[in-house]
Amino acid sequence: MPFLFVGHGNPMNAILDTEYGREWERVGQTLPRPTAILAISAHWLTPGSTRVLALDVPRTIHDFGGFPQELFDQQYPAQGSPEFAKKTIELIRKTEAVEDYRWGLDHGTWSVLKKMYPQADIPVYQLSIDYSQPPEYHYQLAKDLVELRNHGVLILGSGNIVHNLTAIGRNYDWAAEFDGIMEQHLSNHNHKGVVDFLKLGELARLAHPTHDHFLPLIYSIGLQTENDEISYFNDTFDFGTISMRSVLATAAG
Repeated sequence: MPFLFVGHGNPMNAILDTEYGREWERVGQTLPRPTAILAISAHWLTPGSTRVLALDVPRTIHDFGGFPQELFDQQYPAQGSPEFAKKTIELIRKTEAVEDYRWGLDHGTWSVLKKMYPQADIPVYQLSIDYSQPPEYHYQLAKDLVELRNHGVLILGSGNIVHNLTAIGRNYDWAAEFDGIMEQHLSNHNHKGVVDFLKLGELARLAHPTHDHFLPLIYSIGLQTENDEISYFNDTFDFGTISMRSVLATAAG
């Protein structure tokens, strides 16, 4: 299977007719049909542990505030995949991952999938992010997951390459600069440049006051093999400081 990193941005994209949602819909229609979807979302952080959602029927989590009731009314009634959750735990060697029965599908997952697969007819489960660990840790853990692609699992990283909510509403040179640097690293398969993003100092701190939305990208590049070709979609900014750039990797040939 290909793999994806999606800039999810504003949860209203789930219900509005936006350029981002239309692209998610297009991508969903062009990808091979997955046997299951494993989402790695910026919104499930579990400092000190790595958890895999193993519910038969995950709940839809409305983990936001200040939005219209219509958004809170949305449900994404996909089945879970306890079978692939168990397989994922068996594959992870970097740490001791455990099953989770309390989480669900957060908006980093369902707001995108509602457009990609509106019928909610593909099993979905999630992998949490141990936020206490450095970027290199997440890159190495992702390598344990590569085999899932051979089982037809679509692995979806969901975050944003630039994500600064305190500065939204204006266009900043630093946002475009950081996004451009990451695009160059991704296109050149320079994984080290992406993993070491904190070495950009003040530029990295401006792009990510916290780096929860960047870590899903690190998981995605950890899945990349030499045969994968990278392409981009939604490569624009929303509200000035939210990069919606999304990455699709497909095996050549």
